[in-house]
Amino acid sequence: MSDAPAAAADAALMRSIIQRIATGPELSKDISREEARAGMRLVLEGRVDPVQAGIFLIALRMKRETDDENLGVLDAVRDATRDATADADEVMDIADPYDGYARTLPAAPFLAPVLAACGLPAVSHGVERMGPKYGVTHRQVLRAAGAPVELPVAEAAARVADAAIGWSYVDQRVFCPKLHDLARLRSLIVKRPAITTVEVLAGPIRGRRRTHLITGYVHKAYPRIYALLARAAGFDSALIVRGVEGGVIPSLRASGKAFHYHDRGVEAELDLVPADFGIDPLRGAPLPGSGAQEEDRPPLDVEASAAAAAEAGLAALEGAAGPVRDSLVCAAALALRHAGRFETLRAAADAARAALDNGAARNRFRSNR
Repeated sequence: MSDAPAAAADAALMRSIIQRIATGPELSKDISREEARAGMRLVLEGRVDPVQAGIFLIALRMKRETDDENLGVLDAVRDATRDATADADEVMDIADPYDGYARTLPAAPFLAPVLAACGLPAVSHGVERMGPKYGVTHRQVLRAAGAPVELPVAEAAARVADAAIGWSYVDQRVFCPKLHDLARLRSLIVKRPAITTVEVLAGPIRGRRRTHLITGYVHKAYPRIYALLARAAGFDSALIVRGVEGGVIPSLRASGKAFHYHDRGVEAELDLVPADFGIDPLRGAPLPGSGAQEEDRPPLDVEASAAAAAEAGLAALEGAAGPVRDSLVCAAALALRHAGRFETLRAAADAARAALDNGAARNRFRSNR
C-alpha cells in the first residue's frame, strides 16, 4: 500500500477503537487483545495524532483495562523491545516501579550485585524520570554511584553473564526507545496508563534456560494482573512483593505478603515477617525532607536524594549496618529462595549478609563500573 492508504487505514482503526472505549462509564466497550496490540503499535510508532494517542491510553484507564487489553498493550511493548539472551542459565529480572521513590531511600538499585555475589545473575532496568510519582529511580542512583546506565542491551547481557560481574542495568531509552519517547505524552495525560503496568515486564535480558521476575505492588488487584502478564511475557517464574512504595523491598516493620508462581503455574500467597530474615522490625531510611507533614514538605530534590541513596547503598555494600543493608538482605533472600538457591528465607538471608560482610557484593558492583 502507498502511504496515503496506509495512513487512512491506521486512522480508521484508531477511530473505531476510540469510538468503543471512550463512550462513558456505562456505554464503553472492551476491545480484543489483538486490537489493543494494534492500537498500542500505532501509538508507539507515531502513526496516529498525539491527541488520539492520549485518548486511547486514558480511555482504557478510565473504563478499566481488561486482561486482554493489558495483554495486547504488553504485546505491542514487547514487539518494540530490543532484547538479548545472556550466556547464563538463569537471570533474575528486578522490576522496580519506573516512577521511583518519593519517601524512602531506594535500596533496590544495589540488589543486583548482591544477588550476583550469591550466584544468581541479575538485571535491573528503568528510566531517568517518570510520572506520576517522579521519584528517585534506579538510573539516578546508579549513575550517582558511578555505575554505567547507558549500556547497549547486548553489552549489558554480556556483563550479566560475566562470572566476575554477574549483573547490569539497562535503560528503557536503550531497550525500548519508542516507548521512552512517550514520556512527555504520559506526563500530559497525568493518570497512570496501561503502559505503566506493562513496561516493567518488557524483559530486555533473558536467561539461557530460565528467567525469573521479582516486582512489587501496592493495590490488592495487581498480583493477579502481574502474574498473568508475567506468564504472557515468558517469565518462567515470578515473585510479586507487597513492597515499600510499590517496589521489591518488603516492609521492615510489619508482616507482609508476596505472591509467586513457578514453571508458569498458578500463583500462591506467601506471608512474610521480619523475623523470617533474621532482622528486627524497623522503618526504612527516609529520603531527605520526606519526614515533614504533606503540606509542609518541600519539593523532592531528586539529585540530592539520588546522591544520598547512592551513598547509603555503597555503605551497605561495605557492610554498614542500617535499614538499607537490611532492605537488601530481605529482598535478596526473597529472590534467592524463590529461585531455589536456598530452602529457607533465613538461610538465603544469611548468604546475603555474608556477601555484604565479606566484600563480595562490593566487588561485584565495582567490577561493573
